[in-house]
Amino acid sequence: MSEPGRPSPDALLRHAAQEGRGTLKIFLGAAPGVGKTYEMLSDGAGRLREGVDTVIGVVETHGRAETEAMTRGYETVARRSVPYEGRTLHEMDIDAILERAPRLVLVDELAHTNAPGSRHPKRYQDVEELLAAGIDVYSTLNIQHIESLNDVVASFTRVRVRETVPDSILETAEIEVVDIPPDELIERLKAGKVYLPQEATRALSHFFSKSNLSALRELALRRAAQAVDAQMLDHVRAMGLGGTWAGSERVVVAISEMLGADNLVRAAKRLADALHAPWTAVFIETPRTQGFGKEQHRRLAVAINLATQLGGQIATVPATNVTEGLKTFLAEFRGTHLIVGKSHRSRWFELRHGSVVDRLVRETPAVAVHVLPLDTEPSPRPGRVTRASARWGKPSGYVWASLMVTAVTGAGIALFHILNLGNVALLYLLPVMVAASLFGVRTGLFAGLASSLAYNFFFLPPTGTLTISNPENVVSVFVLLGVAVATSQLTSRVRAQADLAASSARVNAALAGFLRQLTVLSDREDVQRAICIEIARLFGRSVVFLAPAGGHGLSVEAASDPTYRLDTMDLAAAGWSFDTRAATGKGSDTLAASEWLFQPLVAGDHALGVLGLSDTGAGDPVRPDQLPLLANLVDQAALVLERFRLESEMRDVDVIRTRDKLRGALLSSVSHDLRTPLTSVMAAAAALDHGATPELIATIKSEAARLNRFVSNLLDMARVEAGALNLKIEAIDLSDAVTGAAHDARGALQGHDLRLQVPPDLPLVRADPQLLHHCLLNLLDNAGRYGDPGTPIVIEGTHRFGTIRLAVLDEGPGLPPGREQEVFETFRRFEGSDRVVGGTGLGLAIVKAFAEAMSIAVEASNREEGGARFGLTFPSNLVVRATAPESI
Repeated sequence: MSEPGRPSPDALLRHAAQEGRGTLKIFLGAAPGVGKTYEMLSDGAGRLREGVDTVIGVVETHGRAETEAMTRGYETVARRSVPYEGRTLHEMDIDAILERAPRLVLVDELAHTNAPGSRHPKRYQDVEELLAAGIDVYSTLNIQHIESLNDVVASFTRVRVRETVPDSILETAEIEVVDIPPDELIERLKAGKVYLPQEATRALSHFFSKSNLSALRELALRRAAQAVDAQMLDHVRAMGLGGTWAGSERVVVAISEMLGADNLVRAAKRLADALHAPWTAVFIETPRTQGFGKEQHRRLAVAINLATQLGGQIATVPATNVTEGLKTFLAEFRGTHLIVGKSHRSRWFELRHGSVVDRLVRETPAVAVHVLPLDTEPSPRPGRVTRASARWGKPSGYVWASLMVTAVTGAGIALFHILNLGNVALLYLLPVMVAASLFGVRTGLFAGLASSLAYNFFFLPPTGTLTISNPENVVSVFVLLGVAVATSQLTSRVRAQADLAASSARVNAALAGFLRQLTVLSDREDVQRAICIEIARLFGRSVVFLAPAGGHGLSVEAASDPTYRLDTMDLAAAGWSFDTRAATGKGSDTLAASEWLFQPLVAGDHALGVLGLSDTGAGDPVRPDQLPLLANLVDQAALVLERFRLESEMRDVDVIRTRDKLRGALLSSVSHDLRTPLTSVMAAAAALDHGATPELIATIKSEAARLNRFVSNLLDMARVEAGALNLKIEAIDLSDAVTGAAHDARGALQGHDLRLQVPPDLPLVRADPQLLHHCLLNLLDNAGRYGDPGTPIVIEGTHRFGTIRLAVLDEGPGLPPGREQEVFETFRRFEGSDRVVGGTGLGLAIVKAFAEAMSIAVEASNREEGGARFGLTFPSNLVVRATAPESI
């Protein structure tokens, strides 16, 4: 294992992916107050003195004087202000940092959640963008903010943090643990160097107890060691270096079909827990695996399921023999401890086949080999006849070998007399090689022995007997037999390696094809059905997918065969698998009476459903050598289904955000836009007590109409959001529609000269009269609000190339260049700094929603002479007829 090996392609690809990216260094601490930010600033100051262009992106000093003093001497990129719920939040300005393009940027509190409206919801995503731009980043992180440890920390601190970062952040980061003893941290807390005095007292009695800090400190040191170990192994694999590189312990247990394999798994779990090390259960798949009987498959399945339940990794390694397979896996996994079982073998068996344990001890000097005795096999052993038959080959192989030897003998006799062929012995190598490659080594040996006898009987004098007169020919016979034996061994070994390579290629092709099949589908039901169909095709069994049914247990969502049948026991096994997230049913050690094997689909902390595989009809469970492939397929299916779940959650979040935004706008409208006309109406009504005047009555009417129009906009927006628009399409004369809208909007157009430039001979159009009226009213109201006082407002109609365009033109400040279409977004308002215009930004959004419902295009643009232009375009399919030649 000390010999250098071939560099790992995956590791090389991961290293290549880091080219051109910045490097991330994380200052990891067990708790707040250990000095992470101070250490980051101190390390950054050293880089600054070395001439490295270093800036502060964001640093939280929390009022600590010594930390504040460390920030002096740095260039600090100003934060951007984000308004949120009446407050102003200050976030890191990632665009300013990218434009500044320093070599190193200091970003405090990696797990921070950004304010709503930021480019990324999390600060670690901002850091990812900086790294992708080639900028190095220093950042800080507490151990409780790592996603995989969140529940572990909460179990003893009784505090669950909501801001977490994925573990993948640590995979490529350089980690520096900032550590101080718990007693020293408690003293810092009491001295007010971490929190204010009243907060410090409460923290000391809860989170910052000595027991909690000790546990957090252990977690931080252990997690940093794991990250460093993983990075070291990745580098070793990329360089193709030999050796175990035992920076930390790694346990491997070899499982097999023999009695007591489950005890080996339990021993591996105990050893791994004692060493705080990861562990893997590995099964070496050799040619003899094909001869396993039902009992051997069952034992192997029990061992694999037990390893899965105890938290170990599962691996299957194809190899020509167990020793080579274990050596290969230990070299790849960099294992430091190997647990193997020692079965009771006869001395004669060990002389013939050797001892796997002895070879492992000799050939893996860098690995601690733990040997445990296995239970004695009962006699007679189940499957013995099957394995013996597989070992000696099929009878048909011997028949074909005999026929080939006979054919070669006949051909040799013919060639011997016709061509006077001297060395006929070489011809007999053909049946030996063919028999060994097709039927195995023992069949090849039989062909070699038959070839030697045939050569002796038919070609060596005296022919027709098995005696040899010339001693030189004895050497020829033994050479032929020796060459036959060697050729059989080599050919059989090549065949075994080819079979293993083909098996591995089939597994890889199955995984790649399965994932490719799922990724092209965009509908969840189609994906569930494809999962069942593909797995059924690969395993030759009926497959069902069950998922939660609204709090009423599990229901079948998809199946490969519509004739499936699940009884009460099967449903109980499926429910148990979903609840415990472990395999149940046929071939497992839980509810094995079920006729189905159920595997849970788990992604992160979420159980997404259960996949069930039926037996073959003969009561055969899934073969243990197929379980790793099934586990990989289940993991891939879970990841694809998790994507749909996250997309659904994001849609729900967007709906909630929109609803909250609408609610806030409505509250704002009630407090402002409704209050303004109501105040005018109340003042005018109060003045009526002293005698009505035409001006007061006009005020009441105009403000009441304004209030009514605003309430109508709110109701219309609610109809649009609810999808409750009922269209009543009919032919409309645009001249009448424009005239009616201009009449109703005269209050909003006070101080403006309204000019109607709509030809009376425009063709009729198909539209909903009420919705079109609302569109025109809102466009005119918008023009009245934003048009400069005293300037004209124009309604222009054109008919060209079968398309009718209706536009409202004003002479106001216009729209921001390049953002003209944003004006139709809900609650979007563009207002100059020198003018205040009421409204909530609903009017133009309603125009767009109503117009699109009627298949009318809406657009906004700036006029060359100043002002804005809002247009409605009626396509030719909405034009009813042309009453006159087209006009412009």
